[in-house]
Amino acid sequence: MKTTRFMQAVAAACALSLMLILTVTVSAEITDKQKSRLDESAMVLTEIHAAPDKDIPQELWDRAACVIVIPSVKKAAFVFGGEYGKGLMSCRKGGAWSAPLFMQLQKGSWGLQIGAQSIDLVLLVNNERGMKKLLGNKVTLGAEASVAAGPVGRDARAATDAQMHAEILSYSRAQGLFAGINLSGGILKPDSDDNEDAYGKKVTPTAVLTGSTSAPSAAQPFMQALLRK
Repeated sequence: MKTTRFMQAVAAACALSLMLILTVTVSAEITDKQKSRLDESAMVLTEIHAAPDKDIPQELWDRAACVIVIPSVKKAAFVFGGEYGKGLMSCRKGGAWSAPLFMQLQKGSWGLQIGAQSIDLVLLVNNERGMKKLLGNKVTLGAEASVAAGPVGRDARAATDAQMHAEILSYSRAQGLFAGINLSGGILKPDSDDNEDAYGKKVTPTAVLTGSTSAPSAAQPFMQALLRK
């Protein structure tokens, strides 16, 4: 009798474990929109790196603690007439890049430059202090994290003191050309819904960006673009 009850308990435990595994698998799926964002972000980096004279200087890229890519920041009437964009963030951990964290950026009114309808945005987070700020619920650019437009080209020595001491360097590109955009007052935060879809409800932004979580297979083009090869 005891043996039968033990076997029943084991069977019940196995069934529960299988159900939990299936639940995690279902709750951690990449949607078509998320896959599109991963591919678009990879394309932005690939196109920028393809022109060395107009690229982010290698020295600055190599020392960045994190990289944020937000493709197609657009005017959005439903966000108080301002701009809105969704993208990805990845941080360095032990010489490698972490799995991408889904991010969103919004602001009341920037005014996109040179008449552009959308801008591709790349942000370099220069130090761990800036990274830790971004791991919170949200950060206000310019107020809680200093931002400066980054220098373009092969040589980082063209950077000013303000650029070298900024927590975040910004690169904005419209119609294939680098263009200015004022990010002061912009709100940057993790995209909770998309991160839950991709990694599961219990996975925190810190777990994703510190290398505790593996990147989904759909993120491979983006991970490759981060290697800048």
